[in-house]
Amino acid sequence: MILTAALLGVAVASFVVPPALSWAAPGGLPENTESRALVQIPEVIRYATAKLIYGQAVGGGIGAAIGLILGIVMSFKRRPVRAQPPAPGNMSS
Repeated sequence: MILTAALLGVAVASFVVPPALSWAAPGGLPENTESRALVQIPEVIRYATAKLIYGQAVGGGIGAAIGLILGIVMSFKRRPVRAQPPAPGNMSS
């Protein structure tokens, strides 16, 4: 359960983080510069890769925690409640 939820968290992060990076990533032209080089490509690649891997790690951790909680809750629901047999000396007829 935990592994499945962690992998689901990583998959969700893989879809959520890139759009979030598109508006939060550093970039643009500094003032009073020419438009020959818009961004430093290696810096942007490092930044985007680091943020994506971090987002996947966070998503995996959150998914694993949710999977652990669900696993615990489901294990308690699966256990049948057993009636205790009466003690041997307490039988009254």
